[in-house]
Amino acid sequence: MRTLFHMPLDPASRMIRLILAEKGLPIELVEKRPWDDEEGSITAVNPAGTIPVLIDEPPTGGEIAISPASTIIEYLDEAYSNAPLLPSTSAARAEARRISAWFLDKFDNEVSDFTLRERVHKRLMRLGQPDYEKLKHGGEALVWHLDYAAWLLDQRHWLACERLTIADFAAAAQLSALDYIDLVPWEKFPAVKDWYARLKSRPSMRTILRDRIEGLPPPAHYDNPDF
Repeated sequence: MRTLFHMPLDPASRMIRLILAEKGLPIELVEKRPWDDEEGSITAVNPAGTIPVLIDEPPTGGEIAISPASTIIEYLDEAYSNAPLLPSTSAARAEARRISAWFLDKFDNEVSDFTLRERVHKRLMRLGQPDYEKLKHGGEALVWHLDYAAWLLDQRHWLACERLTIADFAAAAQLSALDYIDLVPWEKFPAVKDWYARLKSRPSMRTILRDRIEGLPPPAHYDNPDF
């Protein structure tokens, strides 16, 4: 059985779950917290000790453990060519990869590290209250990134081009996790809100939007496709 080591609100894990769902690939989800891996189950399949990790039986046979998220994305689109999530031209593929990396890396470092991890990971690790200076810093960075996303959407129908790509799922994974903690100022960015509403309506988003953290409920609009 195909298995994904993940955490429910981890954006990179969410992106892989979205891609698997878009391709119609069944998956067994196994929640693993990297800071609580005493038995070494994560490092046994990924020496870096990070999630997500995909364990798959590829069409060529055998079993393979794949990480990090950027490698899993490329693997899935190469190994399972149905519902391709990269454009047909080399220039458009480069742009989709660029924006996907933007959200997986730059957005993660500048926004999620200061907000999502402060609000959620600290709670899970029992490390006390979040640092509100970090939350403020991350919230300010979020506005800058949303402004950039709005600019992209002013040029094209989806973030990278005129069709849905890995770039959209990278962004949706980040923003859906932040929306769980009610941090995204949707009303200030109507173009981004409309784009996200299109994604929320896709079947692949349904299991993502059912995620819950005990003792930390999401806002009422969180799993409503119409906000």
